[in-house]
Amino acid sequence: MLICKVVKPLVSTNRIPDFEHKHLQVVLDGSTQKVAVDAVGCVPGDWVICVGSSAAREAAGSKSYPSDLTIVGIIDHWDPEAAKVLASNAAPVSAAATANGGKA
Repeated sequence: MLICKVVKPLVSTNRIPDFEHKHLQVVLDGSTQKVAVDAVGCVPGDWVICVGSSAAREAAGSKSYPSDLTIVGIIDHWDPEAAKVLASNAAPVSAAATANGGKA
């Protein structure tokens, strides 16, 4: 799963039939723009939870749906700066600790 920020809706009137009329959103994953199927009705500025791969297809409606990224939830509150601070303060796990079941 990914945490992304919704940038804007994407309108595509000419689509393959399997794509149906699902809403599309441009989302930011870090500094990369991606297109996601909007299964929850989000708006620009929302922080959202996205799933990829087969989970994206199922969340969009069926295993055969042509999507590799689907928005499955709107986050109530997300502070990306606080998340960066928490991540930088987390103690790195050494390879030795991992090999010894968490004990260095």
